Amino acid sequence: MTADWIAVDWGTTHLRAWAMTGAEIAASAESDDGMSRLAPDEFEPALLRLVGDWLGEGATRVTACGMVGARQGWAEAPYRPVPCTAAGGGTLPVLTHDARLDVRIIPGLSQDSPADVMRGEETQIAGFVAANPKFDGILCLPGTHTKWAHVSAEEVVSFRTFMTGEIFALLSSQSVLRHSLAAEDWDADAFADAVGEGLSRPESFAARAFSLRAEHLLHDQSATVSRSRLSGWLIGAELAAARPYWLGQPVALIGAPALCHLYAAALKSQGLEAPIADGDAMTLAGLAAVQLGRV
Repeated sequence: MTADWIAVDWGTTHLRAWAMTGAEIAASAESDDGMSRLAPDEFEPALLRLVGDWLGEGATRVTACGMVGARQGWAEAPYRPVPCTAAGGGTLPVLTHDARLDVRIIPGLSQDSPADVMRGEETQIAGFVAANPKFDGILCLPGTHTKWAHVSAEEVVSFRTFMTGEIFALLSSQSVLRHSLAAEDWDADAFADAVGEGLSRPESFAARAFSLRAEHLLHDQSATVSRSRLSGWLIGAELAAARPYWLGQPVALIGAPALCHLYAAALKSQGLEAPIADGDAMTLAGLAAVQLGRV
């Protein structure tokens, strides 16, 4: 099977690729060859291992997004300053040794004040905007580094990043709280209460966080409740800081469904109904929009 073109989402820990026929998926593949595992001269071999069977005799266009374009990636794709279209400013061609590859990287976006950057999320935003060209409001992209982006007239006007996901991961796996959070179940009521507390008093988070350990030791609080409360406090504090973005605005969520549902529940407690768009689908839609000239 020979692809018309190849879509690639190259993150820090994973490499994902799709063989495309127009805007349709013909095949897909993924590996653990993320950016963090590779030296600059190892990117092309990693890509060929994954997509080599899809290449024909001529050069096949490979349109890529994500950390492959970071300073530590294959080739640095300079950030485009906002306000601008999410992914319509051209791509960076990459020098390759295999003549069958024509690799292009989508640049990330930057903001001067307050200083901020995104790389990879701009492609998801481009996919959403391609499907919803009249959208005027806020896109929230929950993840390790959650983005809140103001989109208007098919442009990203401004955005802010919150390290909520990374803080949750660090506290739950590397802090003293790890002894009290070893659970995968969920308590929706505990989460909802904590969201309200985080929104109303975000400054008390550090004290509340340690109370999880004390509640576990003194009152045998379950790990499920503790984990749900920690998540709720963090997301509530994020909503408090991001209030200028979502208050009185239409909001849509893009990302992994499970995490997006937590943000949707938190926003619903504030009277906001936020529809959810699957992150993988939006990434692929954005790559297709760039490749097919729709942005």
